[in-house]
Amino acid sequence: MEAVILAAGLGTRLRPLTDERPKALVETGGRTLLEICIGRLAAEGARRIAVNVHHFGNMMIDYIHSHEWPVEVVVSDERDLLLNTGAGVKLAASLLSGKEPVLVHNVDILSHIPLQAMVEEHLSKSNSVTLAVSERETERQLIFDLEAKLCGWHNRENDERLWSVQPNDNTRELAFSGIWIIEPDAIAQLPPADHPYPIIPELLKIANHSRIGAFEHRSDDWLDVGTPAKLQMASGRF
Repeated sequence: MEAVILAAGLGTRLRPLTDERPKALVETGGRTLLEICIGRLAAEGARRIAVNVHHFGNMMIDYIHSHEWPVEVVVSDERDLLLNTGAGVKLAASLLSGKEPVLVHNVDILSHIPLQAMVEEHLSKSNSVTLAVSERETERQLIFDLEAKLCGWHNRENDERLWSVQPNDNTRELAFSGIWIIEPDAIAQLPPADHPYPIIPELLKIANHSRIGAFEHRSDDWLDVGTPAKLQMASGRF
């Protein structure tokens, strides 16, 4: 398994902690979020990790190069243009082998989600993409059919919906957890990384012809530390 850590964002929700540093270098329990994420992915079997950088990009590159990591860590450089989640993964994945599944992990997500079990389920179901999800109240929800296949997206705030295939059966809405696995052939279907674009609309296109599955986890195994208040909640939990 190889991995991509999405760490290029501006970290606006974490201000003022991100006024002088990138969100990946904000600390909890004496460790940076990037250190926690790299260590977790390495422990779960990742052999090579690409980290995208933009906000305080030079600081990020210096930090990565000045540390010894348990796995190979390379930089996906977005200092000139912040690429958003879709193009960010496309560019970062180009630094990997292109021969095995890529686990994508937001740097501001802490969890006890069993990533090896997620990989095993991804492979056993021959998914093109597997998305970690749980039952949580969020403004934006992913829509799955009764076979746990992605079929749509729902913005509960304005009731906007995007569909891959309109389902005939009942559906479930689940919150995306910022952790997912994608196969090389699905990465190849993403547009070029020469302009910013989000990942969810692209995944819905792929879901038209390939299986994108849900890996459901307990909501209390997961925490988005994208705000100072949530960061304080992480102490001692992860």
